[in-house]
Amino acid sequence: MDRLQITRADGSTAEVDCPRQGMIPHDMVHHAVESVLHAPGFLRRVAAGEGLGFTEGASLEAEPVERLVDVMQADVWSSGGTGNIAEMRALYQLACEERGHPAAPVEAADILQIRAVMADLATRWNAVPLHGNLTLSLA
Repeated sequence: MDRLQITRADGSTAEVDCPRQGMIPHDMVHHAVESVLHAPGFLRRVAAGEGLGFTEGASLEAEPVERLVDVMQADVWSSGGTGNIAEMRALYQLACEERGHPAAPVEAADILQIRAVMADLATRWNAVPLHGNLTLSLA
């Protein structure tokens, strides 16, 4: 199993399984969203010291990140990452409403930047040898 390594400010690390699939793994989509929006999602929470086993919903501010990650991942699976941005933003708003939490402000430019980061991650991930590691920064 390939892994994504998270290095915390104190130097400790956590590793997340990243199975090879038709796109970047879910947690790399997190990296793209969290790095563009500077949002406190799964990876930032782990980097801040939380364990890998915390449950979704433990942080109201992390919920919008999870919904956007879902929308971005669905966009790649359904359209190859070229879906209609207005429809994606509307789906994101709806997903947040359905879960009972506010959506983070997400502009069309944010979606485009997230897509660019995801494309870069895909290139970098595809270059990692099988059972290799990819170390990313959320600076």
